[in-house]
Order: sequence, then structure tokens, then C-alpha cells
Amino acid sequence: MKLNQSEMKLMELIWEHEPVGSGELVALSEKRMGWKKSTMYTVLSHLVKKGAAANRESVVTSLRDRDSTLSERSENIVGADFGGSLPMFLTAFFGGRKLSAAEAEELKALIDSYTEDKA
Repeated sequence: MKLNQSEMKLMELIWEHEPVGSGELVALSEKRMGWKKSTMYTVLSHLVKKGAAANRESVVTSLRDRDSTLSERSENIVGADFGGSLPMFLTAFFGGRKLSAAEAEELKALIDSYTEDKA
């Protein structure tokens, strides 16, 4: 399921506050994103049609968890924009920025935890 940037912004609000009344979601989206009521309901209707959220009796909940949604989104970006190459993605992501020693160690530990064969 592909969610656009606006849909992801609204999903973040839903994940943070669910279950959330649709009226409260209007207020939250206006405060955080400057959206009008009609914009929030339009984006919410797209999320409902895509099966990402539900709006039952004016109570909004997510139908997809945050972690799997972000994981899928990341895979789509790496696949579509970087030919599936994680090293290419990371090179572009860092853009010449240097990592602190702590960040580098954290990334090394993360990579090690996902490495299949640690020969």
C-alpha cells in the first residue's frame, strides 16, 4: 500500500492519538499541519479507501501498524529510487555528513543484528 506524504502525516497523528474522535483529529491536523476540516476529511477518506484507517461512529483508528507501514515505505523508496541498493541509499542519505562515533557504533550494531552469516 502506497501512502503519499499527506496521508503519512495524518497516519502519524492517528498512531499518536488513537482511538481518536474525528472532531479531535480535525483540531490536531489544523494545529500541526494547518489543514482545514475539509482537507483532513479528504485525506482520511483516502486512508479508509486504502485500508490504512477506519472511521467508525466518528472514532478513527489505524488498521496498519506504524512499524510495518514505515518498513514497507522504506523498501519502496530503496527499490524505486536506488535500484534496491541499500548502500546507494545510505550514501545519498548521508550526503557527505559525518557520523559521530556513537552513531557509527549504533549503526554497526544494527547491521550486525541483521547480518545472516557472521563468519
